[in-house]
Amino acid sequence: MMVESTGLLLVAPVIAVVIVLVARRARGKRLVAAQAWSRTLGETAATMGRRSVALLAITGLLAAIGMAGPRWGRSAQATESRALNVALVMDISRSMLARDVPPDRLTRATGFARRLVQDLEGDRLALVAFAARGYLLAPLTLDQSALALQLDALDPEVVSEGGSGLAEALAVAGSVLEAATQGGDKAVVVFSDGESFEGEDALRSAGSALERNGITVILVPIGSTAGANIPDPDGGWHKDAEGKDVLTVRRDDLLQAVADGAHGVVIPSDAPDPAGEVRRVLDRLARAPAEDRSADDLIPRAWLFALAAALLLLAQALTRRSAALVAIALMAGVGSASAQRPSSGSRLLTRGDTARAREAFAAEAKQRGSDTAWFNAGTAALIAGDFVAAQDALERASLSLDPQLRQRALYNLGTTYLTRARRDSTQRDSLLRAATSRLQSALQLGPGDAEAKFNYELARRLTPPPPPPQGGGGGRGGAGSQPAPPGPPSGGGMSQADAEQVLSAMERAERETRMAQARRQRRGSPRMGPDW
Repeated sequence: MMVESTGLLLVAPVIAVVIVLVARRARGKRLVAAQAWSRTLGETAATMGRRSVALLAITGLLAAIGMAGPRWGRSAQATESRALNVALVMDISRSMLARDVPPDRLTRATGFARRLVQDLEGDRLALVAFAARGYLLAPLTLDQSALALQLDALDPEVVSEGGSGLAEALAVAGSVLEAATQGGDKAVVVFSDGESFEGEDALRSAGSALERNGITVILVPIGSTAGANIPDPDGGWHKDAEGKDVLTVRRDDLLQAVADGAHGVVIPSDAPDPAGEVRRVLDRLARAPAEDRSADDLIPRAWLFALAAALLLLAQALTRRSAALVAIALMAGVGSASAQRPSSGSRLLTRGDTARAREAFAAEAKQRGSDTAWFNAGTAALIAGDFVAAQDALERASLSLDPQLRQRALYNLGTTYLTRARRDSTQRDSLLRAATSRLQSALQLGPGDAEAKFNYELARRLTPPPPPPQGGGGGRGGAGSQPAPPGPPSGGGMSQADAEQVLSAMERAERETRMAQARRQRRGSPRMGPDW
């Protein structure tokens, strides 16, 4: 058990003592007044209300504990779906940093994988990353949002050993799928440049092992056969043991060896939509029912104490004529909205049921029409991935006269446009401009919002520069010079140095977290050989 406010919990006994003192004093005055009226009335009054002091003290104690926000227990929920079992195998060796495909191989592979995860909603997905060895980053789950976060964090720095061991990664993915007892057919989707130091025989054997277990193998080649240098973190090029620059090329022959062993599918390297090609292959497989369970710890229980206090006050009011006014006063004084049960949308969102939470918030917004209701509806839609509904609701909330609510709505609205821009290449430029405008407005209302600063700077960097004006010139400062990129919000207090500092701090924190995770996952002695 835990409480949200330890201070209120410590003050609860003090509140009970104060109520006891006040109630005893009031009862004493009542007895004196009754005795002064007549001796008989005084004796009658003395026999009444003996338990009222203790009852009111317990009521005050319960109300104070409820206001402290106690939490305990667990709530479990099951998510059912007709699903495939799919393991994504991501190559994060150093060769994936080559820039022979824009912006680089790893970013391109991650983008394809994110699109595939979005398209496979309802299927059970796992994530395996590999360099010299394979690492299971996410077991089979129906929670695509968690997998998307893992994909965003992929980087060669998260692994402890350089190199490329595709065969071992396939074995790890195969073991994960073999243990699956629910869902339909099983598949492995590999995103790699084909660089592997295990040889064709080992890769063909790894593919054959997957085929024997009824696992479909799909390979997505990343990179070009022309070759490219591998960037180093220090800004130079990666070198081998002899000090020569390492040139990495896409190895279609090794990827084909895996496909030959598994009788799998290699997506053409020049396919305009590799993620769509993979989805079409997976659509030919059979889906079956699958269930995924999740649990929430420390459920809010404040409403139980509030209910108990209200029942005690009701009992006191019904049994004592003079206690009715005291009950009303105490209910008005210690009753708190924080002790009430949250709305249906909030409860559903806390349990992770974003779809039903979005419907509940939307219904509340249409019924009440308040800015807060629209904000809740838009935020729930954003969490659920319904960006169109999120934009509509957050646009309404952004018109609020409350500056704090308006700032939060503008931030969420800008984040919605930014997320859409990263997923929708056809409308990317217009969405990035909309994201920059909303985030700039949010910063003008909240200049100290670090998250808004980060997203605003990210949107600015992703926005392509305007085309140069026609008509010649081209000299610096002349008629053909390009306009400078838009500056920070005029009233926000954010400079370019502030944005750079925020970005650098977040990059350092993320790098340290990845390195710590890699150290925990490290197993066995380091291998000898190439480290790309």
